[in-house]
Amino acid sequence: MPVNRPYNPLLPPVITTLLIANGLLYLLEPSFGDSLIARFALWPLSTASSDLFTNLHPPFQPWQLLTYAFLHGGIMHLLLNMYALWLFGVRLENLWGSRAFLFFYLVCVLGAGLVQLAVASLGSGPAYPTIGASGGVFGVLLAFGMLFPNEILILFFPPVALKAKWFVILYGAIELWAGVTGTEAGVAHFAHLGGMAFGLLVLLYWRRHPPRRGRYR
Repeated sequence: MPVNRPYNPLLPPVITTLLIANGLLYLLEPSFGDSLIARFALWPLSTASSDLFTNLHPPFQPWQLLTYAFLHGGIMHLLLNMYALWLFGVRLENLWGSRAFLFFYLVCVLGAGLVQLAVASLGSGPAYPTIGASGGVFGVLLAFGMLFPNEILILFFPPVALKAKWFVILYGAIELWAGVTGTEAGVAHFAHLGGMAFGLLVLLYWRRHPPRRGRYR
């Protein structure tokens, strides 16, 4: 017989698993040196690598379109992504159920990776790896803004209250501007937008074909 485990609405199973997996992999990164980056970061289709990774020359592998989202470049990178994932994702997983939320998150991660590959292929410089859960998180943020548009969010900087729908629009516009102008080099702005775009496609499909609700227990 299946075990009916208690369900914690503040830490639903998929969110909990993602938080633990990202945290554990971050702790393991120093022990493995550059090998985790070489195998599991998202590398462009180009075979030339940057001076920072001259000893790696790793090829692109299909699994990198998902695994890159479980690696992070620093403690603040990890904490900000995981906090946003928890803050906005909990409501969605409780609303949709765990299976639908996991599907949505992974589609956003995959979409962000595909967009990043497409943008990187247009460049002629050395290849840099992409890491971080931001693409998936931006998709989650978009879904939160669409499903809870009038939810009030308190920003840290500037310290103002803003409805979720305006927050999403503002953040998306900033990412687009930063990506087009090349502001804040080293940040995959178009991957963030890709996560939002693929999340939007899923949400539009679900409007006509609602996901079947289900939880992992």
